[in-house]
Amino acid sequence: MGERLKDKIAIVCGAGCVGPGWGNGRATAVLFAEEGARVFALDKNPAAMEETLARAPRGAITAHQCDVLDAASVARMAAACRETCGRIDILVNNVGGSARGGPVDLEESAWDSQMDYNLKSVFLTCKHVIPVMIAGGGGAIVNIASTSGLRWGGSAQIGYASAKAGVIQFSRVAAIEYAPHQIRINTVIPGQLYTPMVEARLAAQRTGGDVKALLKQRQARIPLGFMGDGRDTAHAALFLASDEARFITATEIIVDGGMTARCD
Repeated sequence: MGERLKDKIAIVCGAGCVGPGWGNGRATAVLFAEEGARVFALDKNPAAMEETLARAPRGAITAHQCDVLDAASVARMAAACRETCGRIDILVNNVGGSARGGPVDLEESAWDSQMDYNLKSVFLTCKHVIPVMIAGGGGAIVNIASTSGLRWGGSAQIGYASAKAGVIQFSRVAAIEYAPHQIRINTVIPGQLYTPMVEARLAAQRTGGDVKALLKQRQARIPLGFMGDGRDTAHAALFLASDEARFITATEIIVDGGMTARCD
């Protein structure tokens, strides 16, 4: 138990998970709570947050059902957090997911869905949370992107890659606009982590359901020779959200074991 976020009010979007284990959102919500924050944890599916609540210090996390693709739902969430907690100090945007396909074979509806899920979700939460942060004298926003927004990730997923690249640039542009209000905005860029998403979705998309084959493919790309998990993303987010990063904004931390620095 630490105090790096002592008495901070933190919203963590996508704080549930598709299965047991350490997804990015669950790990972030639990770690922030362990570091002293009062966490307002969001997920569209309340059941997905049950393990998150069970792993966190008792009473440190308040679960709130929210659809971050629905503007009215997001507006209600921001108002509820302000009413319940008095202010918002930290926002972590973690909602996202990939769909396989390049520009020819990806359906137009799937393209639109990828833009909404991975990028519009960030826009909507920032739209409604930033005014609360301004009223409170500042804050820190950490957006979760993906190395797919930087490099080819091993399979064609043009919508996901484009949206995650958009998250990175969105963060940079918004960071400059709101710096005078003492709001810092940065991005964590995870690589190919071993999260519950591997078994729940990615193996079916990439290797016909063969989890071991997918893990072997992913690990072979990582210079450090092992895969991190959601806790590695969470620790990067913790640093950027904390006062230790008070002079850091409009930039990124890549959490990928060196993968994107390789040429092969």
